[in-house]
Amino acid sequence: MALLLSCVAGSGIAADATTATFVGSDTCSGCHKSEHTQWQGSHHDLAMQKPAPDTVLGDFDNASFEYFGVQTRFLTRDGNYFVRTDGPDGSMSEYQVAWVFGVDPLQQYLLPMEDGRLQALAIAWDSRPADEGGQRWYHLFPDEEILYDDPLHWTGPYLNWNTRCAECHSTDVQKNYQASSRTFATTFFEEDVSCEACHGPGSQHVALGYEGRLASDSPTGLQTDLSARGRWYFPEGESIARRKTPLTDQRQIDSCGRCHARRGTLGDYEHGKPLSDTHRLSLLGQPLYHHDGQILDEVYVYGSFVQSKMSQAGVVCANCHEPHSNELRAKGNGVCAQCHKAEVFDSPQHHNHPANSPGAQCVNCHMPAQTYMGVDARRDHSMRIPRPDLSVMIGTPNACTQCHTDQSPDWALNALRDWGSSFGNSSNHPAVAMAALQRGDSRSVPTLLELAADETASSIWRATALDRVSASGAQGVLQVAQGLLISDDPLLRISAVRALQSLPPMRRYLALAPLIKDPVTGVRMEVAMSLAPVPLAELGAERQQSLLALFDEYKAVQRQHLDMPAINMQLGIFNMNRGDFPAAEAAYREALALNPQLISAYLNLADLLRGQDRESEAKSQLEAALKVSPQSGDAMHALGLLEARGGNRDAALAWLGKAAAVETVGSRHRFVYGVAQHDFGDMTGALATLGQLHNALPADEQVLLALANYSVESGNRDLAGRYVKKLILLAPQNQNYRRLAASLGVNPEA
Repeated sequence: MALLLSCVAGSGIAADATTATFVGSDTCSGCHKSEHTQWQGSHHDLAMQKPAPDTVLGDFDNASFEYFGVQTRFLTRDGNYFVRTDGPDGSMSEYQVAWVFGVDPLQQYLLPMEDGRLQALAIAWDSRPADEGGQRWYHLFPDEEILYDDPLHWTGPYLNWNTRCAECHSTDVQKNYQASSRTFATTFFEEDVSCEACHGPGSQHVALGYEGRLASDSPTGLQTDLSARGRWYFPEGESIARRKTPLTDQRQIDSCGRCHARRGTLGDYEHGKPLSDTHRLSLLGQPLYHHDGQILDEVYVYGSFVQSKMSQAGVVCANCHEPHSNELRAKGNGVCAQCHKAEVFDSPQHHNHPANSPGAQCVNCHMPAQTYMGVDARRDHSMRIPRPDLSVMIGTPNACTQCHTDQSPDWALNALRDWGSSFGNSSNHPAVAMAALQRGDSRSVPTLLELAADETASSIWRATALDRVSASGAQGVLQVAQGLLISDDPLLRISAVRALQSLPPMRRYLALAPLIKDPVTGVRMEVAMSLAPVPLAELGAERQQSLLALFDEYKAVQRQHLDMPAINMQLGIFNMNRGDFPAAEAAYREALALNPQLISAYLNLADLLRGQDRESEAKSQLEAALKVSPQSGDAMHALGLLEARGGNRDAALAWLGKAAAVETVGSRHRFVYGVAQHDFGDMTGALATLGQLHNALPADEQVLLALANYSVESGNRDLAGRYVKKLILLAPQNQNYRRLAASLGVNPEA
């Protein structure tokens, strides 16, 4: 207790302080020696360290690494560590290592720039043992030449520590970005992930302890209570444990999710608040997840875990992971055996593999790993049953063939059937509906709307389903969305707000007005974006002021992150919807200044300029986009539309055709190209283009309808009738399709 008393006495901390401050992990260790000891040497403790002989793992003994002809050297001089490599202009320069970043399975090195940036070198040290392929320098992008002007170059925006890494590798990070000079003066209280990174600033807690007021039924002075493991028991005759009392809040999972989630930051982080109050969460689905929710891109656990049955049952992170040491609660299958009786589940009768073999390990079947950053294998925390039936149907991976790489999904499916596993009607699985919707098949809509309304499903799946269906413009979305506007879960309210985008601005305002003062920041920010187009003149004075206050808050939150190109993009869209075209243009141009390869910024800026009759400037932006990304179908498509509006038939068709040729996902570019061919008088070309698109996406109704109409126009009523029959098969209740069939003399039932 002596350390605690001396720290408190020396700091002037008072228990009734109105604002808690950070006190440091050494202070915490005075009373929490066991937790502090466990934390020391953990990945959180070693997240970021000063370079020294005992912290630098890489070979700096005049070692070299060649990458596409660039020779990088790693040196030690006067006790300091240096890297000589290609800088932001491509010329070779020497940089002193400011910090080491991480320990296992790789370590990166932060190099300083003159504008206050710290950049993570893309050449990392593989810290695994040599017999596992480690103890070597390697490049994070080994198969692609990343030049100095590429955003993925180590000096670019995507490897900037201040913007993209600092929040989760240090404690009490203050980014301190100056947009006017594009400089940083970033600070942190402790360089690693220490006690207060998770528990919040500890001054009030320390003061209460000093005054003897930390009784079990009294406030702790900490913003975050993370003691949510619960008590578990095995009901009579059951082999899976249950919580004795339900989990009543998500604070522990949200606290971990602050860093272990794919998300964007909203303003200042406040400990203990819902994750949606401090961050913008990514939903499931491509390109981040496979159609069934398995990990695809690097998504950092949270989105996987909250869709799992474990999460639904009340399991939290600390049930499996000791939060201070970051170690598992038990070795091997012992972690799962805490709640799944070993005699039932850790047996060949369950896993059908020899005992102690890789196939007998729970995680290999239920948590298969994906490798990121070249060497970092991370397990999928959705903890699902392998589904080779979905692999056969829609191409999603399954744990069986991820291990048995020489076998096919059909082999895996037959093996599971031989073991007695049955998946029922696989076609009813939400993943099949997600894949079908991406193909333009509207028959999947009822399944996804049912999922969005299902109160027994996980919130992240419900929000994802609503998001995907609303983006398709399908019928039935508004009714489900309006019901979710009053959901207790902020993630569902956010998704519901987005789903109402198809409403006219004033109708949208009437639906969303109650959420203007929603208690969760993430909801309010989504409402602000949605209501940006509302004409203030049509509102009374009080409603105007309320909405303007929300808009001011939105801009204030965004201004805290103007170092991020995506935030400038969002501000550009917001200002454009508000009718503030100069501010929108400035935001788009700033996004491009920060990332000159941001194609969406070129496209949005071009659209803004075109709307102001600045056609030549718009064309220049699209041409610049194509210089950056010559295969950008979106830029080609936009150029084609611009030429079409100018009446330049040949140029329009050329660009639209190029966009159609490179499109592999979705149908917009190919469909518009077919329509343009028709509108410019090339009926044969239009039917050919749309026919090929129909072959690729046979359930896309807009393609079929265009084919039916164009076939009638070309005089081929029989072919039109066949297309209409397909339309009625897809949407039997659509009276417009039935009227078209009647006009063609087609009997849909024949």
